[in-house]
Amino acid sequence: MTDGGDRPPRARDAAAPGPVPGSAVHDPDTGRIGVVAGRAGTGLRLYPLGGGGTWQADPRHVRLLTHAELLSARVAEANARTRRAMEVRGESVDGRGRSGSAVESTGL
Repeated sequence: MTDGGDRPPRARDAAAPGPVPGSAVHDPDTGRIGVVAGRAGTGLRLYPLGGGGTWQADPRHVRLLTHAELLSARVAEANARTRRAMEVRGESVDGRGRSGSAVESTGL
C-alpha cells in the first residue's frame, strides 16, 4: 500500500468547474468586481454589477465574493447610480442637500 506520494499531482484547476453563471467574483487582474456571464473558451466572461460591457477573466485567478463584499459592492453601485442620476438632473451631489428638497418641503 502506498501513500500516494509517487503519483503525479492532480490537476485541481482542470477538474474544478469554477464559478457558475450568476456568481459575483473579484478579478485581481483588473481589480474589478464582476458577475459571471458564462465561459468563453478557457476563460470566464464577466460583466459589471451595474451592467455594461463584458470582459474576459482567468478562472484560476478570480475568487468568489463573500456575502459582506457583495453587499458592499451592491451598495457602492446603488450610490454611484444615484450620484449619476443627480448629476443628470443638475442636483448637488456633495452631501449637503439642496434647498427645497423633499425632506425640507414635508417638514421632516
